[in-house]
Amino acid sequence: MTLTDPPQGYPATDPLVTLARQLLIEIGEDPDRSGLQETPERFARWWRDFSTYQAGRVETHFPLSTDGQTVVVSDIKVWSLCEHHLLPFSCTLSIGYKPGSHVLGLSKFARIAHRHAHRLQIQERLVRDIAEEISKVAGTDDVAVIGRGEHLCMSMRGIRTSALMTTSVFEGVFRDYGPARDEVIKFALPNG
Repeated sequence: MTLTDPPQGYPATDPLVTLARQLLIEIGEDPDRSGLQETPERFARWWRDFSTYQAGRVETHFPLSTDGQTVVVSDIKVWSLCEHHLLPFSCTLSIGYKPGSHVLGLSKFARIAHRHAHRLQIQERLVRDIAEEISKVAGTDDVAVIGRGEHLCMSMRGIRTSALMTTSVFEGVFRDYGPARDEVIKFALPNG
């Protein structure tokens, strides 16, 4: 058996296990040493869990009994992977919308956010994709999404300093500066 062969009990044809073993070898590690023996399988399992995540049903909504409200769901925390470096970034999201004839179930906001976070991504597209799906599922053009993310591709490599990047999408009544937009920003951003 060579160091790149999967150990006994691992699927011999699992390319992610083989890739993880090879990665360990390339960085000077022995994948058969204590502590690393199960790492290739965990690596493969994590990548599959991340990329095949199923958020569940997002279409649940309820009749609206009042009119003119703004709904803001804030501090939704997701993790994604930077498509440029394959390093994680965390993003805290706030989603606001003005319901039409119905309101979305509360968990649907997090489900939609996680659905879009569980793929190789950039924060700007993540925020845009969430806004588009909320608009579609909620049946309204009045949607705002604000994301604040810390990217390990900046914190761990390159400049090696942490910073928060804020991205936003404002559609419908939130597009123009004014009370509706200010209300969402107040709830979404610290000291907003």
